[in-house]
Amino acid sequence: MNRTRVVVIGAGIIGTACARELALAGFDVLVLDRGRPAGGTTSHGEGNLLVSDKGPGAELALARLSSRLWPRVLAEIADEDPRAAAATEFDPKGGIVVATTEAGAGALLAFAEAQAAAGVRTERLDAADVAAAEPALTRELTAAVRYSDDAQVQPAAAALALLGSALRHGARLRTEAEVTGARTEGGRITGVQVAGEVVEADVVVNAAGPWAGACSARLAAPIAVRPRRGEVLVTTPMPGVVRHKVYDADYVGAVGTDSGELQTSAVVESTRGGTVLIGSSRRRVGFDDTIRPHVLGAIAAKAVRLFPALADAAVMRAYGGFRPYVDDHLPVLGEDPRLGNLWHATGHEGAGIGLSVGTARLLRDLLTGATPSMPVDEFTVDRPAVLA
Repeated sequence: MNRTRVVVIGAGIIGTACARELALAGFDVLVLDRGRPAGGTTSHGEGNLLVSDKGPGAELALARLSSRLWPRVLAEIADEDPRAAAATEFDPKGGIVVATTEAGAGALLAFAEAQAAAGVRTERLDAADVAAAEPALTRELTAAVRYSDDAQVQPAAAALALLGSALRHGARLRTEAEVTGARTEGGRITGVQVAGEVVEADVVVNAAGPWAGACSARLAAPIAVRPRRGEVLVTTPMPGVVRHKVYDADYVGAVGTDSGELQTSAVVESTRGGTVLIGSSRRRVGFDDTIRPHVLGAIAAKAVRLFPALADAAVMRAYGGFRPYVDDHLPVLGEDPRLGNLWHATGHEGAGIGLSVGTARLLRDLLTGATPSMPVDEFTVDRPAVLA
């Protein structure tokens, strides 16, 4: 019996998660990447698995689904390859969101109350709680909320672990294989063009992250996914200084803004190795990958206000990457209404690491005809923010 041939475009965290789920479901999966696995946006993120930054609605539901799936997926990978699972550095350390103004406190507490009503575990912290949880955090706070379900992974290692599992279950990988076009027949996609040849497919999944818009245009079914740039500072190891993911409530507003101008907020967390990751910024500059000192300075200044000890920290590097941005700030998941058998799984902006395993599970549900693990109507391709 011939198995359904699925070509997944993109070997970042979304593409590798999708490849794994589809391989487990029995599909014949081929992953194509124009470079190397986890070589794009995935390797330029912080590895956040967050529920704390999402208000009630479809994206929060997807975050909660993914939060439940991550430990299960990593446990399954650990049974196959313990070293790969360990390399992901999965850390369910929780997050703390803080406010430094009275207006910010009101907004944060109202946001947390709405999340709690939607099923998110939230805990308001008083001054003593904050001091115990984060001794180095400024005491000039007006409110603080702990989110026990926030977690972190090493993003590139997580993508490689997902890919390795997919390959063990029969998927295949081709690197340095840029998709340049599509072969279609009767209004359906039947293959993709790669380096002068056509790779035949029964289903094509566009999981190209911030390049998904350009890729979809090559497939003659353009979607409005654009890059939105962010930068991160990395200190030398400072073990124990930052214990949770800590960020100012302004971060939620920066994520949700439609402005293409620079938006910054204080986002601070440590890695298992003790280095401190300091973000975050958002700006639309196309694919210009130039590191801008004024952006790094703005990020650093806000971080120092939260953690004064960082004023003396040694920064050993800075990096930036592109997030797949959609105007309505929701992921894109579903079959393209204009070209049958072409599916899109993209548009997660800065949440792709966390949302990857839930997105992959939903794609598997949809392609196998199972009842989706959650409603997907708000993610469909045929919405105004997506169709270009």
